[in-house]
Amino acid sequence: MVKFLDLQKVTQKYSKEVHRAISRVVDSGWYLQGKENEAFEIDYANYIGTKYAIGCANGLDALIWIFRAYIEMGVMKIGDEIIVPANTYIASILAISENGLKPVLVEPDLQTYQIDDSKIEMSITRRTKGILIVHLYGQCAYTEKIGDLCKKYDLKLIEDNAQAHGCKFHGKKTGSLGDAAGHSFYPGKNLGAFGDAGAVTTNDDELANLVRAVANYGSYKKYVFKYCGRNSRLDEIQAAVLGVKLKYLDEDVAIRKEVAKYYIKNITNTQIITPIVADWDAHVFHIFPILCKQRDKLQKYLSENGIQTIIHYPVPPHKQECYKEWNDMSFPITEQIHNEELSLPISPVLDLDELAYVVKIINKYR
Repeated sequence: MVKFLDLQKVTQKYSKEVHRAISRVVDSGWYLQGKENEAFEIDYANYIGTKYAIGCANGLDALIWIFRAYIEMGVMKIGDEIIVPANTYIASILAISENGLKPVLVEPDLQTYQIDDSKIEMSITRRTKGILIVHLYGQCAYTEKIGDLCKKYDLKLIEDNAQAHGCKFHGKKTGSLGDAAGHSFYPGKNLGAFGDAGAVTTNDDELANLVRAVANYGSYKKYVFKYCGRNSRLDEIQAAVLGVKLKYLDEDVAIRKEVAKYYIKNITNTQIITPIVADWDAHVFHIFPILCKQRDKLQKYLSENGIQTIIHYPVPPHKQECYKEWNDMSFPITEQIHNEELSLPISPVLDLDELAYVVKIINKYR
């Protein structure tokens, strides 16, 4: 069986260091908002290239707190519009609507699967206050045109960096390209915790302080509550684990890229469309997505041959019941991607024999 992601095998690489880190937390008797959290926030901010990294409970919360902070700052208000790609995981959109803001969906570019920067400006109105770009599958979604649009219309640029730890645009890490970014450390991510975890990165002093407060019950000072906040903090064990794994992130990403290169070079079946990579610094391959018109048949065939795959994602956000007011909307490029996308196994622990087997079976598919 070629697993989609063998987390046990991935963890073995850091096992001794992780055990020491967890034991250090257990022995300390301090399990929230302690030294491990402080150390990871500093290290991760330095890695991303921002002034601040604020740990929180998960990636969705990280995005929610960014928009909440902008509302508290008076930059945004209930009913304002945020442009977001139609082709994304639901969390990107939930973070907007959770804050009473209005998501405005924009189609992706079929070549990159990222938001199509040529279609953004026509969706900007007087109520538009920001653009949320999503570095989907691990590929940088930022373009200079998007940056120019934000300057032209005085829009905040927020990044969903849940899938792109270590990705770069012209030497700068994603998560440092906009005004603020949300990060997820879900266990399957390129930088994954041993449970849910997330962070916000930013250079904005006021936003950083607000995010830290609203994620801590709305408090700057114990038992004194300025905002109606929630409990969304990064615990010490997760921070300790992430501190260990961060040291190996670039090494792991380099291996992922070699896996991707192997797939792209060796998959020759004309029924399969592999990713187009213009800049290898700008893709960290959290996911290796292929497109196939007979996606479900291909997935069944691969499963019968001992290869695990996952669909990212079978139902686009505008067809979900939770957004039933959008169900009649048409986004044909997004729908094509969601109908044809299949994710192949990719991780830092796939060996050459497994890769060769996946390729051989795919190339035999008819």
